[in-house]
Amino acid sequence: MRFNSFCFLFLIPLLLLACTPKPVSRKTVPSYAATAPVSAEATASTARVHPPATTAGQTGQSDVPRPVMGAEQMNTYLPALKGKRVAMVVNHTSMVGNTHLVDTLLSGGIAVKKIFAPEHGFRGEADAGEHVSNSTDRKTGLPLISLYGSNKKPTAGQLKDVDVVVFDIQDVGARFYTYISTMHYVMEACAENGKKLVVLDRPNPNGHYFDGPVLKPQFKSFVGMHPIPVVHGLTVGELANMINGEGWLPNKAKCELQVVKAGNYTHKTKYVVPVRPSPNLPNEASVRLYPSICFFEAAPVSVGRGTPYPFQVIGGPNPRFGSFTFTPVPTPGAKNPPLQGQLCYGLDLRNEPLNSFTLRYVIDFYEKADNPEKFYNSFFDKLAGTDELRRQIAAGLSEAEIRKTWQADLDAYGETRKKYLLYAE
Repeated sequence: MRFNSFCFLFLIPLLLLACTPKPVSRKTVPSYAATAPVSAEATASTARVHPPATTAGQTGQSDVPRPVMGAEQMNTYLPALKGKRVAMVVNHTSMVGNTHLVDTLLSGGIAVKKIFAPEHGFRGEADAGEHVSNSTDRKTGLPLISLYGSNKKPTAGQLKDVDVVVFDIQDVGARFYTYISTMHYVMEACAENGKKLVVLDRPNPNGHYFDGPVLKPQFKSFVGMHPIPVVHGLTVGELANMINGEGWLPNKAKCELQVVKAGNYTHKTKYVVPVRPSPNLPNEASVRLYPSICFFEAAPVSVGRGTPYPFQVIGGPNPRFGSFTFTPVPTPGAKNPPLQGQLCYGLDLRNEPLNSFTLRYVIDFYEKADNPEKFYNSFFDKLAGTDELRRQIAAGLSEAEIRKTWQADLDAYGETRKKYLLYAE
């Protein structure tokens, strides 16, 4: 009896200990926070406190805050839009966080009346050079007016029911990338029709340098509207100020212009675009290589359109071009790629550590071509902004020798550029 009582008394603390709830590890319990829609104004005011990243568009840990797009800084430009009839010059890159700028403004009560779309269209799905027709946006019901093809400039009739035009498109910093040509024509139309233009600035992924031959006036075209080098080293906002300030609009007219600066950005900031700016520039490598290999659009050479790596490989039917091979086929954004179905020999540049402009590829392929004197067609001169480069390559000049011939113009451009910089070097 004493034994049983003793055992019973001994077991009571053990039973109590066993029934006590164990502490729960915080690492194994999910935490749920209430979320609510954020207004456009709140988005703008909190944009600077997003988690920092080493490179915009990518995750990482750094003390450097991410760049803030002009479109995010709504407190700066909404006063110019409220109570006004607004036209938008935008495409798929015109995002405020995860929401398109058009949707953001409509939800904030801004009277958006129409959308003007550049090359590749409003959704950014059309091939390079593909005609984009006027239509209606399925989501908003707004008229979509193409500024690529026969109508590159808004007409007086198209601006008649508009008070303010907003431009917000991601550029990549090359003179022949046609979004800046569209901006020029929009500035021209606004100047002629007394409309204000608001440019919402975005960082330039190639904005850390400027290089290449400066365009000569007689070679002006839609792939080169201004006397600037191949890589201009400006944001679209800085370039818009330069166009106005240097009198590059017809009759030296000036557009009423408001540029909304990007935040947390300098020209040394490494910036990777979070949305591909056009169908065939899918990643950082393609954007870096684009200024140097776009010249092959004027030669029987593929730049990788119709492959998984556009503007990251170059090649043609000539085996002397290189040992890397690929065959272009129709793909979204490249429905009829150059050299379609042909085995191409060339170079894989995906891991090339190129961070500047070079002529070595265009010179190398010229020297290996079967018929060099007919290798580059007349479009090459429009891309170069001069016929001197083509003639210099034909004469056998080295890249170093060619660079010396454009240096004086490049130096003069550099001095002009300084007047319009909105961001530190």
